[in-house]
Amino acid sequence: MKGVLLVNLGSPKSPTAKDVKPYLDEFLMDKYVIDVPFLLRALLVRGIILRKRPEESAHAYQKIWWDEGSPLIVLSQRMHKKVQQKTDMPVALSMRYGQPSIEKGLQELSDQGVTEVLLFPLYPQYAMASTLTILVLAEEIRKKKFPHMAFTDVPAFYDKPDYIKALANSIKKSLEGYDYDHLLFSYHGIPERHIRKTDVTKSHCKINDTCCVTPSAAHKFCYRHQCYETTRLVVEQLGISKDKYSLTFQSRLAGDKWLEPYTDIEINKMPTKGIKNLAVVTPAFVADCLETLEEIAMRAKEDFQEHGGEKFLAVPCLNDGEEWIGVVSNWINEWAHAETPVV
Repeated sequence: MKGVLLVNLGSPKSPTAKDVKPYLDEFLMDKYVIDVPFLLRALLVRGIILRKRPEESAHAYQKIWWDEGSPLIVLSQRMHKKVQQKTDMPVALSMRYGQPSIEKGLQELSDQGVTEVLLFPLYPQYAMASTLTILVLAEEIRKKKFPHMAFTDVPAFYDKPDYIKALANSIKKSLEGYDYDHLLFSYHGIPERHIRKTDVTKSHCKINDTCCVTPSAAHKFCYRHQCYETTRLVVEQLGISKDKYSLTFQSRLAGDKWLEPYTDIEINKMPTKGIKNLAVVTPAFVADCLETLEEIAMRAKEDFQEHGGEKFLAVPCLNDGEEWIGVVSNWINEWAHAETPVV
């Protein structure tokens, strides 16, 4: 019997430092997130970051928390419910960090007799710290607890026509009636070394102006290339001229060189360049979360206006929009009747 496991990032149980701390510990101690030797990672995370970050993050979570709970969890649950209504197969929802865990999701499917699982990381672009860590952990759990199961994983869907169409239509709808000067595509940042580590050619990724537009086998696992490609395809579909949009990367840790240009720095420069009305879309996420609701819709907006900007629009993620739900459901149902995912 076939079934599906949708997997998103996760969230603390509550917007309190007490619950944020173990969540951040699980997240930041992941060797695919902070990819340094264990002792150094433990020193950095538990000896430095977790001394102050839980309080700071809890305050940020408090600003976006809904009555129903974490926006990321609530939106993922809504998506899950709608997808389940469009397929006859069991569909479970898990989070890479926090609850419901991947093990819990697999157990739920196993209890329903599922032996073939479509593992569906809810990330359009491939990265070590998102897609890979889900696939690795799920496989570890499968071997230990569910050896009777077989996995098929959904590859990065950053350039799939139906995803691009859904994303473009979602952006277009949000921009209706908004006279914007510029559309910014802000993707979550990652350290540059992650790009080089996922380069299967071991030589292509130079992280310059040409490598991401030069055909290469490296692109299958190159987060940077996939971000640029998603942006190119969306603006092409929307008919946006080159002078009306740009791409940046948000959310970085100090001490390493992360992908540039940085969202906060670029946004603060925009008013001096005549950009007074800004719209920001965050295509690295399919559900709104701390990074979109607090970092962009609140902090970036405030900074933009303090530097002379006027109007600021944070474009919502795909969330549980009907077109996006249709895309996901179609991919799932196509897989149910094929040997490999159609996506």
